[in-house]
Formats: sequence, structure tokens, C-alpha cells
Amino acid sequence: MTAPAFHITVHGTPGPQGSKTHNAAGALYESSAKVKPWREAVKSAALDGIAYDESWMPLDEPVRLDVVFTLRRAKHHYGTGKNAGVLKASAPQFPTGKPDLDKLVRSTQDALKDAGVLHDDSVVTAVFAAKAYPLTGADALSHPGAVIRVWRLNTPKEASS
Repeated sequence: MTAPAFHITVHGTPGPQGSKTHNAAGALYESSAKVKPWREAVKSAALDGIAYDESWMPLDEPVRLDVVFTLRRAKHHYGTGKNAGVLKASAPQFPTGKPDLDKLVRSTQDALKDAGVLHDDSVVTAVFAAKAYPLTGADALSHPGAVIRVWRLNTPKEASS
């Protein structure tokens, strides 16, 4: 398989985008305070990733987005006292609670568009996304964040002779 068109690692707490809440004045705002810092972290890492490619143009073709979000474990997953910091045998292997995976993908796609990696998030025609706890899989980080890869889906045209 060819290399991804774009690949970054983002450090920070993944924030979901999608749920909105009305304030007392009736204005809508994001219900998650984590979405703005997460989008900024993704955008910053993406801008760093394309900064040295002078020929980079936002991807305006069908792409596949692969992203593995590493989420912090809850404190109750660990023992106490002499077992502080030791993962309990009963701790879940996979994160099944909030944040919702689709909302994490939404905030990440929007940040990639804002950074100029994607022309528009509508070019994403396939998504592989996963939530993981630290160091529990191939792309799971040691701390909260995400590994993001964007793959071109079009077959490159052969040069004519």
C-alpha cells in the first residue's frame, strides 16, 4: 500500500463536536468545552505538518480518514493505596462511554479543513475511527491525543508517453 497523503500525531484531549446547548439569551454554543482546544490542537499540528511542503494543496479528491483517538482512563480504573497507579483487572479494555466517536471525527475533520489539509470535509468518503486507552493498540498513544492519516483514494494516473 502507498504512504498516506498526510500523517500527524496530535497531543491533547480529544473534544467532541455536535451537541449544542442554548444559553439564557437563546444563543447556541458547543456543550463540550473540549471541542475548541481540540480543534486548535489538530489545526496547529496539521499546519506544522504541511509547513515544509511548499507544493501542498488542500486535498480535493476522495480520501479515507483513519484516526485513532487515545482517551484518558477514569481514575476508578486504577487501584488505591499500595496499588495506586496499577490498572485493575476489572478495568474495561475499550472506552465505550462519552465522548461519542462520530462527534470526535466531526471536530477533527473540521480542524483538518480549517488547516488546509482538506478542501472540504465532504471529500472524506471513507472513515476508519477508533477510541482507545493509552498503549492498548498499534496507534494508541501513551497519553491523550490522536494519530491521524489521510489516504488518497484515486489511483494516480500514469504519465503519458
